[in-house]
Order: sequence, then structure tokens, then C-alpha cells
Amino acid sequence: MAAEAAAKLETNGSDGQLRLVPRGEWTLASASVLEGEIEKAVAAADRAVVIDLSDVDHIDTAGGWLITRLEREVGAKGVEVSFEGGSDNVMRLLAALKDAERELPPRKKRQSVVVELLEGIGRGMYGAVSDAEAGLNILGGVAVGFLKALVNPSRFRITSVVFHIDRAGLRAVPIISLMSLLIGAIIAQQSAFQLRPFGAEVYVVDLVGVLVLRELGVLLTAIMIAGRSGSAFTAEIGSMKMREEIDALDVIGLDVNEVLVLPRILALVIALPLLTVVADFSALVGGGLVSWFYVGLPPSAFIMRLRDAVYVSTFWVGIIKAPFMALIIGIIAATEGFRVQGSAESLGARTTSSVVKAIFMVIVVDGVFAIYFSAVSY
Repeated sequence: MAAEAAAKLETNGSDGQLRLVPRGEWTLASASVLEGEIEKAVAAADRAVVIDLSDVDHIDTAGGWLITRLEREVGAKGVEVSFEGGSDNVMRLLAALKDAERELPPRKKRQSVVVELLEGIGRGMYGAVSDAEAGLNILGGVAVGFLKALVNPSRFRITSVVFHIDRAGLRAVPIISLMSLLIGAIIAQQSAFQLRPFGAEVYVVDLVGVLVLRELGVLLTAIMIAGRSGSAFTAEIGSMKMREEIDALDVIGLDVNEVLVLPRILALVIALPLLTVVADFSALVGGGLVSWFYVGLPPSAFIMRLRDAVYVSTFWVGIIKAPFMALIIGIIAATEGFRVQGSAESLGARTTSSVVKAIFMVIVVDGVFAIYFSAVSY
């Protein structure tokens, strides 16, 4: 309380100037008292102002900020401000605070919703171009590494490929089978429910067969692999980037794309078509079980109807998509992994981005293939 009582700001007007005289101890303890006096002094500043610091007994950073604020707000009114009487220590403190204030980033002006939306779209498009460029660099490096392995088979890392096939493919069989079984059962049940009023429940087999083999089998499998294996690849490469292991590989002369990316992408390209076959079979089993218990269509009749409803080309449409989706998942996972910076926050953000982008691109590719196959009547 003594410090608060000792601190004050006197205002004197003379010789066409307004003299502001801080007195006492301008410290953090007296800041609440001085706030109101500073506002009054700013309101009274209608001519040139001189701030006389000769009677300041003690000042700390908080007091310096108050004086700096006083100068700034008075100057904002177009009034000339000058100092006098301050000791060397006081003037150095004020100069340091002014420099720190100049280094602060300017306040961002609030924009309209439309401008912010357009700005977001522009940034997104620019980011998409950057992502495409980075992805093409990864693809080119992988292609070069694959050609080198063909020329010199000793460079081919078969152990790494098998390891990643086991992780991304074999260990994913249970969850892929269960998910596809449930999806096939749901499609069959909903189709039967909608077709029952028309007495066309037998066409449940056609819907399940065509949807699963052409679209949902490979699409849901690719989405699951993007979330399961794609995120793991991004986290692995990102962790190596954080620990500077990738820089160490560069230093010893190893091609990072050939050592890290190529085995993972080859594993995905091999595993995803095989998992698609598993998903197709599981979904058909699920649809057959629902058709048996819900519709009353026995398995033998389900199989006979399925043979009439689908063709070999129906199966191959889904299988053809799988390697391309696997390639996209692997490229995006590697690209985001190499972008990880030196923090756990960056690793989490890049892993999330990898999954989101991979799922989005998988759906886009599936749509492109669907349009193409429809156009060529395949």
C-alpha cells in the first residue's frame, strides 16, 4: 500500500506544453493505481507533451510498460511527445521496451467471412499443388530405386518387403474380414427390407454382388489400410526424421526412397489386392447369411443367383483399382512423414493429415475408375 500511495502522475500546463511528471515508485505493485491516472493524462493531452522522469524513485518492467503505453497513446492523438530528466538506466529500459514492442507481430485485421473463405480456398489450392509436387518427387525416387533393383537384384530389400507385407497385409486380415462381413450383412438386410414390398427380395444377391465386387470391397479395404498402415508409415518415417536418422542415411550415401519408401509401397501394392479378395469373400458370406436367415434364400440358391448376377469382369474391376489405391496411400504416407518437424505436435498433425488426404484421394480415384469403366462398358 505504501508503494501504491507513493506512485502518481502529476499534470502541469505551462509555456504551451503539457508536462507529465511521474513520481514515486512505478512498479507492478502500483500499476492498478496508475492506470486511471494515465487515462486522465491521455484525455488531457491536447498540445505538445513533455514527460519529466527526474522524480521517478524506482521503476521496473511493469512501470516501464506504463510509461511506454502513455507515450504511445498520446502520440496516437497526433501530439508530439518528448522525454527529459530520465536517468541512463530508465532510458535504457524504455528503449528496450520500445524495441520489443516493434518486434511484436502486427494485429491481424478482421476480414469478412467471404474473404476468409476465399483465402482458405486459395491456400488449399496452393497446398494441393505443393502436395502433388512432393508426391511426384517421391514417386520418381521410388521408380528410380525400383529400376536399380531390377538391374542389380542384390539391392532389392526382400526382407523389408516381406516384413511390411506381414504388417500391412496378413495382420490386417481379421479386421478386414470382420468389417466386410458386417458391411455385406448390412447391405443385404437393407436391400431386402426395401425390396420386400415389391416382392423382389431375390435381387438382394445382385445388389450385394455388384456393390461389393465393383466398389465397396476395394474401397472400404483401402480406407481401412489408409487409416491403419498409412498412418503407421507416416509415424515411422516422421519419427526417423525427428531423430535425424534420415539425415544419417543421406550422410552414409543411402537413397532414402530406396531404403524406406520402396519396400513399404511394394508391400502395399501386393497386400491391398489380396486383402480386397478377402474383403469380397467376407462380404459375400455376410450377405449370404442374411439372405438365408432374413430372406429365406438358402446358400445354394444364393450361389446360383450370384453366378448369374455377376461376371468375371465385375470381380476384376475391384482388383484393378487396388494397386493404384495402394500406390497413392504409400506416396501420401511417405510425403507427410518427410514433412515432420522436430516436435511431437508436428508428428501428430502430419499423421492426421496423411490419413485424411489418403482417404480423400482413394475416394477420388475410385470415382474416376467408376466413370472410366462405365464409359468403356466394362
